[in-house]
Amino acid sequence: MAEPLYGGRRPQLLAVDDDDLNLMMISRAFQNEADVVTKNSGLDALAWLAEHSADLVMLDLRMPGMDGFDVLRAMKSQPQTADIPVIFLTGDIGVELESRGFTEGATDFVRKPFVPDVMRQRVRRVLRYEYLQDHLEQEVHRQTDLAEQRLAESQALFKEMAMALAKTIDAKDKYTHGHSERVAAYSQLLAAQDGEDETEQEHIYYMGLLHDIGKIGVPEEIINKPGKLTDEEYRIIQSHTTIGSSILKDIKTFPGLSIGARFHHERYDGKGYPDKLAGEKIPAQARIIAVADAYDAMTSSRSYRKGLPQEVARSEIVKGRGTQFDPHVADLMIALIDADTNFTMRDHEEET
Repeated sequence: MAEPLYGGRRPQLLAVDDDDLNLMMISRAFQNEADVVTKNSGLDALAWLAEHSADLVMLDLRMPGMDGFDVLRAMKSQPQTADIPVIFLTGDIGVELESRGFTEGATDFVRKPFVPDVMRQRVRRVLRYEYLQDHLEQEVHRQTDLAEQRLAESQALFKEMAMALAKTIDAKDKYTHGHSERVAAYSQLLAAQDGEDETEQEHIYYMGLLHDIGKIGVPEEIINKPGKLTDEEYRIIQSHTTIGSSILKDIKTFPGLSIGARFHHERYDGKGYPDKLAGEKIPAQARIIAVADAYDAMTSSRSYRKGLPQEVARSEIVKGRGTQFDPHVADLMIALIDADTNFTMRDHEEET
């Protein structure tokens, strides 16, 4: 039994020749391994191809009316036939003819008079190549779809885990429920206001969401202390920046995630912590998160005060412009506050 040529199914061949004897020989040569359709002219072949599909065309080069080159050009001009491999059948293969044939898109040549075994081997080689090419493209598409699916699932898992971590962090401080999510949202708004694309907006959202992750390493009694912190307690609170950076810095799928955690308490005038960076030496994302963090801290209630009204928070941001805050980012936040006439950025009543 003949070896399958085309992935286990019988391929369909179209043989075109004005000599019926040649067509009969082709049909007999492939009777055990392919379905062969025969046509006596180029016009008949093109008419058949307009309504049917072929895996390969065996095309006589010298025919009255339309010769093989005419048929090949017509096939290449139509999307449904342009990619069908064509083997020319000819008795006068020369260098120039062969070069022209390959230039115009022929796949191979078979010399007349036919040697059945040679003809079968050439057709098999072309069909195997075409099958492998088609199979490879399908496999590439399948693997691409699979990779995209896995990436989407990985991103969804990351988002769920990041949200869960943020809620875990906020749960340690009974006075700042939802703080991390709000800082993330404000940071994203500021990035959008600054003209950043959606990818960068998403990045800064997650930097903001996890900016306080280092508080996992700070005792709850210090975080929730109602009175003034001692110098040692304040030093421990400050350590949440370096703890958070250490936790996030090795996440390879999201490089830069640790930026918000480490630098959101740096000040524009260089008097912040932990590294006392100043001006544009502070990463741009951290300068945004610093303003978002300060705004939410001011408008949230604490054990010792209620959340500040919107106009007071605005005045504090104006006051800190150029000292605590990057002037440009401060201006962006002021613009957002001025546009938020109904105080919808922060549901003040929830906190009071």
